[in-house]
Amino acid sequence: MDFSIRPVKAADIPAIARIYARAVKHGTASFELEPPDEGEMMRRFRTLTDSGFPYLVAENGDKVLGYAYAGPYRTRPAYRFTVEDSIYIDPAAQRQGLGLALLERLIADSAARGFRQMIAVIGDSAQIASIEVHRAAGFRYVGNLENAGFKFGRWLDTVLMQRALGPGAACAP
Repeated sequence: MDFSIRPVKAADIPAIARIYARAVKHGTASFELEPPDEGEMMRRFRTLTDSGFPYLVAENGDKVLGYAYAGPYRTRPAYRFTVEDSIYIDPAAQRQGLGLALLERLIADSAARGFRQMIAVIGDSAQIASIEVHRAAGFRYVGNLENAGFKFGRWLDTVLMQRALGPGAACAP
């Protein structure tokens, strides 16, 4: 599949909101129970980009196929060089290399902005495709939070993976 990756524009938010709504309603990648509306998705987009975090979309022509962003891993100041990644792909475009391409670009963009660690907080230990995409992008498994969420009438684990960005912890920022 042909696609290109670029920074998100405000005009992409309706498509992003649709992709995310499907993931919330039908999947376990997100532990949200109700999908946020376009206004909330726009607020989240502006908060991240205004704070200097990368936010990307993969597209084919004018069709948004998926998106990825990095955001704060935690809000306390000592975590300021660590980001958490999020990636969502339209079901019709899954398993065609978009997730890995978005993640690799997100890694590069995050490193270029001075971030030193990226954490993947993968909802549901059954998300094998997401785990493997992260592994292919250089992440290593660092832990599993058992039964951390409850969705669709069952308990879900959270898989934690991590990779260094740029020089990582080899030197002070």
